[in-house]
Amino acid sequence: MRVLIADDHALFRDALGKLVEELDFSASVVQVSSYAQALKILKNEPPFDMVIFDLEMQDLLSWEKGIEEIRKAANGAKLVVVSAIENPRNIRNVLERGANGYISKRSESKILLNALKLILDGGTYIPPILLLQNTQVSEKNSVKNLTNRQSQVLGLVAQGMSNKQIAYEIGVSEATVKLHINALLRSVGANNRTQAVITAQKMGII
Repeated sequence: MRVLIADDHALFRDALGKLVEELDFSASVVQVSSYAQALKILKNEPPFDMVIFDLEMQDLLSWEKGIEEIRKAANGAKLVVVSAIENPRNIRNVLERGANGYISKRSESKILLNALKLILDGGTYIPPILLLQNTQVSEKNSVKNLTNRQSQVLGLVAQGMSNKQIAYEIGVSEATVKLHINALLRSVGANNRTQAVITAQKMGII
């Protein structure tokens, strides 16, 4: 497994690198301190499996531009933001831009490790601050009613579970889970799982 870590704090990069090695002792970890360095590595080295980066680094690029450029250059790698910023609006923005997870730097190492495992397994890690945030229930009536099963699947998606994990949890096949997810995406007008969770939160469904 190849992992790129971009953060302008060397001690945090080193600590994160050690956590990655706990996931895979044979992992190849490359460290950089800016968006510019990360983009150079992504464009000139073999593909990475995961890119972990801070939202705001000492860089000429804004984080909005930085994450867009990282996504384009990452060649399908899992994108994980690890940041001290816990603004729900920023978190939604990052997830909507294609990140597979948003982890607070205040998280305990065990939580961070489990979040990385979840993302590698195909899930999306959404921080508790976003899942527990109060939403406007008044928007709820603007969405089509979900079936009980779709609501159940949506709740499990919001927990960051992969299709395989959801299938095991509710005792159906992965193909059936995909059908439920496609149906709920249409119901809430979303293009992907992350958008569905964010839209459902805004509507007060979850």
